[in-house]
Amino acid sequence: MLVGDVKVNLDWKKSAGSHRVKSWADAFGGELYSIVTKYSGSLLLQKKYKDVEPTLKIKEVDGLELVKKFSEQMESMLRRKVEAVERLVEAAEDADLNHEYNSSLEFDYYNSLLINEKDENDNYVELGDEFILEPNEHFNNLLVNTTYSDIQLPTNVYNKDPDILNGVYMSEALNPIFVDNFERDPTLTWQYFGSSTGFFRLYPGIKWLPDENGVISFDCRNRGWYIQAATSPKDIVIIVDVSGSMKGLRMTIAKHTIITILDTLGENDFVNIIAYNDYVHFIEPCFKGILVQADRDNREHFKQLVDELQAKGVGTVNKALTEAFKILREFRDAGQGGLCNQAIMLITDGAVEDYEAVFEKYNWPDRKVRVFTYLIGREVTFAPNVKWIACNNKGYYTQISTLADVQENVMEYLHVLSRPMVINHDHDIIWTEAYMDSALGVHGYAFLNTNNGYILSHPDLRPLLRTAMINGETGYLSMDVKVPVDKGKRVLFLTNDYFFTDISGTPFSLGVVLSRGHGEYILLGNTSVEEGLHDLLQPDLSLANEWIYCITDIDPDHRKLSQLEAVIRFLTGEEPDLECDEELVQEVLFDAVVTAPMEAYWTTLALNMSTETESGVEVAFLGTRAGLMRSALYVGSEKISNRKFLTRKDKESIFTMDHFPLWYRRAAEHPPGSFIYSIVSEDDSEGGGLPKVVTVSTAVAVSVDGKMGIAAAEWQSPANVKKGKLVKSNVQKMTQTCMLSGNEEAVSWD
Repeated sequence: MLVGDVKVNLDWKKSAGSHRVKSWADAFGGELYSIVTKYSGSLLLQKKYKDVEPTLKIKEVDGLELVKKFSEQMESMLRRKVEAVERLVEAAEDADLNHEYNSSLEFDYYNSLLINEKDENDNYVELGDEFILEPNEHFNNLLVNTTYSDIQLPTNVYNKDPDILNGVYMSEALNPIFVDNFERDPTLTWQYFGSSTGFFRLYPGIKWLPDENGVISFDCRNRGWYIQAATSPKDIVIIVDVSGSMKGLRMTIAKHTIITILDTLGENDFVNIIAYNDYVHFIEPCFKGILVQADRDNREHFKQLVDELQAKGVGTVNKALTEAFKILREFRDAGQGGLCNQAIMLITDGAVEDYEAVFEKYNWPDRKVRVFTYLIGREVTFAPNVKWIACNNKGYYTQISTLADVQENVMEYLHVLSRPMVINHDHDIIWTEAYMDSALGVHGYAFLNTNNGYILSHPDLRPLLRTAMINGETGYLSMDVKVPVDKGKRVLFLTNDYFFTDISGTPFSLGVVLSRGHGEYILLGNTSVEEGLHDLLQPDLSLANEWIYCITDIDPDHRKLSQLEAVIRFLTGEEPDLECDEELVQEVLFDAVVTAPMEAYWTTLALNMSTETESGVEVAFLGTRAGLMRSALYVGSEKISNRKFLTRKDKESIFTMDHFPLWYRRAAEHPPGSFIYSIVSEDDSEGGGLPKVVTVSTAVAVSVDGKMGIAAAEWQSPANVKKGKLVKSNVQKMTQTCMLSGNEEAVSWD
């Protein structure tokens, strides 16, 4: 009986404690809701949009029409780049045809390392004359010379070697072409010419600085764009001897040789590595009998496995060669791989077997596979055998005695593979990395992939729609996705629609992704230019960093204009030559008018803010779907807890060229009018302990004819936990009560 009484008493106390905690939480939540509603001004902004609702339209985006439009624009843009390259090729070939090699040529040129350098007598050093450099925003504010190019050379290349001097002298003919290309298409950035002798002509000219060891390690011949253009796509099987005779330095040289070969491969190439001694094995068992794309991940994986190779046993090369030929033949017959060059790279310290039968069976008489041989070590006993293998299979033989020999000797195979292209005067356009602007809305984006399925540009790196896009098809599909945000701490659950098509004249396919619902709607408002201009000039207003409202790259006089300045000059007619996105500018004008009352509202609140319970509110901020931003400080800028907020570097908090900020995205995915709270984690707060800042955001939506579009989102820092007494006292009280009552449930509020 006593036990029962005690139990009832305990249950009653627990129940009373829970009700008490809930009442405190409700009171706290209600008061917090009142504060954030008041200081965000969300109800006022919602009312302003409601007032103009009769004049609004919501346009549904046609995804297929949009992706086709983007494709046509990109085709035009990429065609201009191809034409620029073709002009350079034609000029370089004409210059080389008309140049007569002079082994005793003396010629001074602008050496990028030496330009503007003077000796102790204040005279310019040799190859280092005065070279005017000026900061240029189009080139990331680097100091450049847009009149001339200059020459970069790796440290291991002599800057007055006759081959270098003749090549540099011949390629001077490219200077006027560089300038003319830039004038025709001012969206171009860097243009350059790489020579097989090792010099690199770069436009616009820049000052090149050595690394911390005083070394210039950059060699244009090692760059992906050079290698891919010089050799075309290739299927490579690397065969390495790991028998006992390869121990020590020979094994070290062999590993370095393999890694150097891997560094010459790119996304258009396919590769595998076979090691042999008493038996043959693929260094990655999962890749047995196949070729894999030589993308960065696979290359790095191979490098790790190569580093683990150990020498032991007796080497028998025939089985390894047989396996390599079989793989290459299967891929060739199936129409897989690079569909161009095929080669075997044999790395060994000697070959004594009767290997002629292997070549007779698998490679002669057509010799579709070239065999390149690398003899490791100083021993020359087996040199004739290893050389015979290469010479009888359209390859190249080289001996590598030291680590210093590896780089130059490996590069020789590129010259062999490029000869047929030179003889046939092939001018294939090779596409490497691509970059693309994105301005598709809060959850919309675009991505590119090539015809071999390699993703060139994709915000989430998802290999979607691979087969259809590889085949250059036009189509659509939809799928449910989970999108991680906030460095993986949160997940958005979305239904995305994917639209895709090919880009004519290129190996690319373009995809556009729109989120189902408001992500496929565009809110269109209307206002006069005069009214909009008045509100655009207010000091609390700015436009999204790096969004392209007007193209300022074409005319040099426009390059110093901010996007807001460009929009204003376009609207006032001061710059009639400016090319602007009129629909986006109209959206900005409308947003400026509708959100204009927020400045006075926030200012009034700031002037009348005096109560202790509200002293923690620091900043209010809004952003619209057209990239317009307004902000107001309730405290001095020196008192803001999160000082990096609203700075260019804090891309998680502001609109940038490639994304909407996290607070906007989260608010857009929740019901309009609800507030989304974010608390800085202990890892991010100074000194750990209680989080320093609580932030909150909400979306403002407009409905027209049953369609809802997100008009804007507001963000604020409603409470500084260390200063705001309301938040501080209540959080402590709830924690203590939970401890006393034994209630282990978490208290949360939205």
